[in-house]
Amino acid sequence: MKIARLAAAALGLIVATSLAACGSSTKTTDQEQAGGTQGALVGVTMPTKSSERWIHDGDNVRSQLEALGYKVDLQYAENDIPTQVNQIENQITKGAKLLIIASIDGTAITTQLQQAADKKIPVIAYDRLIRNSPNVDYYATFDNYKVGVQQATSLLVGLGLKKADGSEGTAKGPFNIELFAGSPDDNNATFFFNGAMDTLKPYLDKGTLVVKSKETEFKTVAILRWDPATAQRRMEDLLTKTYAKGDKVQGVLSPYDGLSIGILSALKTSGYGTANQPYPVVTGQDAEVASVKSIIAGEQYATIYKDTRELAKVTVKMADAVLKGGKPEVNNTKDYDNGNKVVPSFLLEPIVVYKDNYKATLIDTGYYTADQLK
Repeated sequence: MKIARLAAAALGLIVATSLAACGSSTKTTDQEQAGGTQGALVGVTMPTKSSERWIHDGDNVRSQLEALGYKVDLQYAENDIPTQVNQIENQITKGAKLLIIASIDGTAITTQLQQAADKKIPVIAYDRLIRNSPNVDYYATFDNYKVGVQQATSLLVGLGLKKADGSEGTAKGPFNIELFAGSPDDNNATFFFNGAMDTLKPYLDKGTLVVKSKETEFKTVAILRWDPATAQRRMEDLLTKTYAKGDKVQGVLSPYDGLSIGILSALKTSGYGTANQPYPVVTGQDAEVASVKSIIAGEQYATIYKDTRELAKVTVKMADAVLKGGKPEVNNTKDYDNGNKVVPSFLLEPIVVYKDNYKATLIDTGYYTADQLK
């Protein structure tokens, strides 16, 4: 009997220990499921710090990811493709669980994306669509075609052909205009240009708008790497070759504030910006501080505001959902074909900024302070 009692006690201890161990194991699994992504590394690569907006983008994405408990490796490549390639490879080597990439050249990182896919690392394209790869999971951006429409519309408003509310203006024209486009290796640049040209086409067909240089093809007017100095030189050449006999340029379609500053510099050197020879209507994009100040001063006419805080918020929300095994919210599954697949996307709304609405749009929303724009 004594032996039987000892055996029973031993069996009970074994069962209790086993149950305790099972309980401990189950608890650990639940914790892992609840916080398995806590502290995961997210690789974030941005094109350059030479553009103010990308600094804001990087800071916003990093701070919002860190607020959720993620570790962030934020890199800038200064518009050098091999540098960005190395940065992405290093992030994969470091064990990143997800990549957020604002590509310099949307066709140049196919090998790195395959490396990520081989390690089951999801990829979110940030603002610029990554092309010719099946290994792009999601895309967060603004409505880029609409940006182009708004740029062209602001040009028409500045010339008096339209009113800001969309109704027809009283001006008759004809007006001489020149066209600029963004970098040919940036997928967004074609969306901007197509949206703008679709909007301007009726006025060009009627002769209300005249591109005096006759340079209207994307490949001719595109500015590689969105370089302001290149835009300035092209504007100088246009003024020398096309407007040397006294004709005046009255409007310039510029797709980005950095280019707009270069264009305005060329115009100023040629005598524009005076009471007798005012600046033409010059458009822009990104609401950078220098260009907003230029708008306030009556130089650049308009820009397109894209709230990078909201773009970061959408992207981080996407990343968080993916890392936790879910599906993020998207609102476009048909327009962004990268040449290999249609990438599920979330599009945000851009806003036109003029001199009469910059305070409400940029200061009242907290994007800038009044002191920053003095």
